Amino acid sequence: MGQIINAVWPGKPFPRGATWDGEGVNFALFSEHAHKVELCLFDPSGRRELQRITLPERTNQIWHGYLPEARPGLLYGYRVHGPYDPAHGHRFNPNKLLIEPYAKDIVGPIRWSDAHFGYRINHRRQDLSFDRRDNAAGMPKCRIIDPAFSWGNDRSPNIDWHDMVIYELHVRGFTMRHPEVPPQLRGTYGGLATSPVIEHLKRLGVTTVELMPAHAFVDDRHLVEKGLHNHWGYNSIGFFAPEHRYSSSGGVSEFKTMVKTLHSAGIEVILDVVYNHTAEGNQLGPTLSFRGIDNASYYRLMPDDPRYYMDFTGCGNTLNMQHPRVLQMIMDSLRYWVLEMHVDGFRFDLASALARELYEVNRLGSFFDVLHQDPVLSQVKLIAEPWDLGEGGYQVGNFPPGWAEWNDRYRDTMRAYWKGDGGLIGEFAQRFTGSSDLYESSGRTPNASINFITAHDGFTLSDLVTYNEKHNEANLEDNQDGNDNNLSWNCGVEGPTDDPKINALRARQKRNLLATLLFSQGVPMLVAGDEIGRSQGGNNNAYCQDNPISWIDWDLSAADQELLAFVQRIIQLRREHPVFHRRHFFQGKPIHGADIKDIHWLKPDGTEMTEDEWDHDFARCLGVYLSGRSLTEHDQRGRPVRDNDFILLFNTHHDPLPFQLPELKSGSSWQVLLDTHYHSGLVADGAYPGNIPYPLEARSLVLLTEQETA
Repeated sequence: MGQIINAVWPGKPFPRGATWDGEGVNFALFSEHAHKVELCLFDPSGRRELQRITLPERTNQIWHGYLPEARPGLLYGYRVHGPYDPAHGHRFNPNKLLIEPYAKDIVGPIRWSDAHFGYRINHRRQDLSFDRRDNAAGMPKCRIIDPAFSWGNDRSPNIDWHDMVIYELHVRGFTMRHPEVPPQLRGTYGGLATSPVIEHLKRLGVTTVELMPAHAFVDDRHLVEKGLHNHWGYNSIGFFAPEHRYSSSGGVSEFKTMVKTLHSAGIEVILDVVYNHTAEGNQLGPTLSFRGIDNASYYRLMPDDPRYYMDFTGCGNTLNMQHPRVLQMIMDSLRYWVLEMHVDGFRFDLASALARELYEVNRLGSFFDVLHQDPVLSQVKLIAEPWDLGEGGYQVGNFPPGWAEWNDRYRDTMRAYWKGDGGLIGEFAQRFTGSSDLYESSGRTPNASINFITAHDGFTLSDLVTYNEKHNEANLEDNQDGNDNNLSWNCGVEGPTDDPKINALRARQKRNLLATLLFSQGVPMLVAGDEIGRSQGGNNNAYCQDNPISWIDWDLSAADQELLAFVQRIIQLRREHPVFHRRHFFQGKPIHGADIKDIHWLKPDGTEMTEDEWDHDFARCLGVYLSGRSLTEHDQRGRPVRDNDFILLFNTHHDPLPFQLPELKSGSSWQVLLDTHYHSGLVADGAYPGNIPYPLEARSLVLLTEQETA
């Protein structure tokens, strides 16, 4: 039957949301323009509404009440009364059950119907009409939780930025096909906490997992009607609740167990968060939560016609960061995930949208001011996707100190360079050394640059070297979706082939791109599955493919296993040698106490690059000398950090080139640590004298270090 509540007390306006205090539950909901707020209680199945309780008090625009008989597990939602006047920005409709913005647990799928819309679908007046149907039967329900959890001595691994190797993964797609994960745990938070997954991450050498959106989200109606799903999850409806479909147990504590288990293995957890928009879309979208609670407060509306939404995201709406209660909600959400869920940081989707005070992007926006002074959030990892879709939204390099940024200029340069495009060696050198042109003037370090070759959005690494064109037919949008400018190269044939020469070239190109990424200054980010040759069949926008197109295939071929071993090795080389993850930018000049510059760039004849040679369109080959002896950094105990000297050689030309190595002091030789021309990256005879040219093969990368001979 479910519980009937007999007592309703005034309660308090703080904290917002539904809060179990051990004796009862306090409910508090912000709505500036509402006339009445009703709390709706449901039976345990969520199908039958048992009771409506009018919240008795309103304090500073917070509607509140306390139910001393309520207990964890109770299902609830809201109905909010107020004007339905879209022309003035108001869209209240008490016929629609609403998800509470502060709900800590949201259960059940949305079952789409026209009843979820505040207006009559297909009415001649569109959203100016009014729909009186009750949508409760098809809505997810909020659930009261008991937040108690045995964290024990759990602590953040607190990895230094310069030591980080980020691994972007999808909670569901990562384990759905993993044969060693118990079937009941595949695709869940629990699956990520299993030994086979932890062992893979540890052996690979990554320090930080970045989870694609795990906030509660909904599947778009147009996708469901096509038999598809919103797999990526950039369609949030609840900023405090972990996505329920990723929980094998049905409880919030499973997410906490996952975090604790990863922490025990020394691995950080970063969440990809979507605070720029919600799943309610534009004026023709459904009424699920914020729109029905207080549309004019929660969303950015057009100043001259508030019927319509300002859309900087391409998703129909933009959350109103100018409103103090909306800003408070986002800050409360971030603190909740740090303090209650123990996550270590955030990657902000379309972060430029969060900075918009008016139309323009204001880097000193309220959001950044509040974050920087917050005693909790100023101490965690903050990563921006530094663009949105509005005018002036591209802000790479312009975020404040304390922020790192996804660096798409790094991505595009490295893709184009290894594809063989000319005139790029200057840009290549700038990106390889940490993008000082973007970050140094603001006082930031190379670690402000999150370097990546691939991300969830776009081709996988294997597809990058297998397809010239996108192949998104499975998305049922006539291949019109997704980016057309991929800077990819299929190495001669579109798609899979049995040609051994083409497959060998593709494998080498993957090694080239991965090695470049791991040896570049900045923070490298890998996409889950790239280390084992994951393909999406040329789909570069698999956001709606919750199926084997997106799920990682763990049935590894010999080539996949060889690539995995290669990636493990280059991550280990990066970890062992601080010259590849410096804390500060190169100076390009002799350092105090050293007789050699910390870096210099070489031509194939062994001489140093001159200023006018950086723009040569024909140049495809260059080398860089990295001096470990010239490091001026210190470890955590103040001891000087020293390393070997290294040379990296890059050749994107289709022909081999002899590369003259620098002269060595007596009794030393060059040791070849890596040559991507070889499948394993290993050379049979690693020692090489310095007085003859190194045979640098076509489309390959070589790493050498100076060593004294016995």
